[in-house]
Amino acid sequence: MTAARCPTIAVVATEASGDRLGAGLLQALRARVPGARFVGLGGPEMAGQGLKSLFPIDELAIIGITAILSRLPELLGRIRAAAEAIVAEAPDVLVIIDSPEFTHRVARRVRKAMPGLPVVDYVSPSVWAWRPGRARAMTAYVDHVLALLPFEPAAHQRLGGPACTYVGHPLAAETALLRPGPAEAERRAKKPPVVLVLPGSRRGELARHTAVFGEALAELVERAGLVEAVLPTPAHHLARVREATAGWAVQPRIVATPEEKWAAFRQARAALAASGTVTLELAVAGVPTVVAYKLSVIEEMIGRLMIKVPSIVLANLVIGDNVMPELIQRAATPDALAAALAPLLGDTPERRRQTEAFARLDAIMEIGTAQPSERAADVVLAEMGR
Repeated sequence: MTAARCPTIAVVATEASGDRLGAGLLQALRARVPGARFVGLGGPEMAGQGLKSLFPIDELAIIGITAILSRLPELLGRIRAAAEAIVAEAPDVLVIIDSPEFTHRVARRVRKAMPGLPVVDYVSPSVWAWRPGRARAMTAYVDHVLALLPFEPAAHQRLGGPACTYVGHPLAAETALLRPGPAEAERRAKKPPVVLVLPGSRRGELARHTAVFGEALAELVERAGLVEAVLPTPAHHLARVREATAGWAVQPRIVATPEEKWAAFRQARAALAASGTVTLELAVAGVPTVVAYKLSVIEEMIGRLMIKVPSIVLANLVIGDNVMPELIQRAATPDALAAALAPLLGDTPERRRQTEAFARLDAIMEIGTAQPSERAADVVLAEMGR
């Protein structure tokens, strides 16, 4: 960066969650460097902060090894195009956000063409869970990692990865959305209990989980009596979810707006959820949860060989204790899910174990003090000024 011009900041995000993180970062950077120019890849929220995306990122929102392999030629073409466009803009820093299958390949290409360009990775890959060698390999093309989880800086140091700073999880700034006020706390305690049903936000997750979750809900009612089931889903999956749940014995109230989703979290007594970031949202909201996950056969085989953590549940990893029961693959039967969920509706040891663990999260995640976007912007500017 020179004093003669305003800086150009390249940012690459390919999923909705990355778009939200990127938008917060760009807003914080604009406040510090009003004339900054943003280039790269992002969605509507980053566009609102001044980024013109090279192409729509919804083309890239994929998950799973088999899905990636099936679209590999297309993805490689997009990676090349993104890297070439970024190099042509001669940015002063590159920030890649999550989605390592795509963003890290872009970063490697850009680093090869611009060896002196600082590269910041916002959201660490799960090097602490599988393929730990990635941490050391990242040092060739990443200068600094911005961690969302408090244990990640120590993991990178242990594994020989790049410099890593815990900036805080976005949930640290969203507790007002997640935690009940007096009226909502009263509803949380009343009957029939509100039970959240969260089969996943991606098409493959919905396909694998919706039927078994519906059967588990019916089993739960047989065991514990009536419940008010609420199923939040992204708006673009609304028709698909309505069709998939039409035959459920217990009909859920399907909600598709963020306001309805967070209201349900604040009122919920318990939840049945597919493994993912949502488990940490539920923990911060104080909602005891049973977690399930089903994979393709190939992904299961690879996962059993490579995953090296005591839990696949993010909330459990952050808390440091496997408090949320997890039922994976063939263990995730309707009967087993209902049996694990039923005790969470009453004043039981199973429920208290989870709520007491959730109470530790404020200190662990620095909730109330962390300002993730502000901290992230500070690191990006420091790297840009090296």
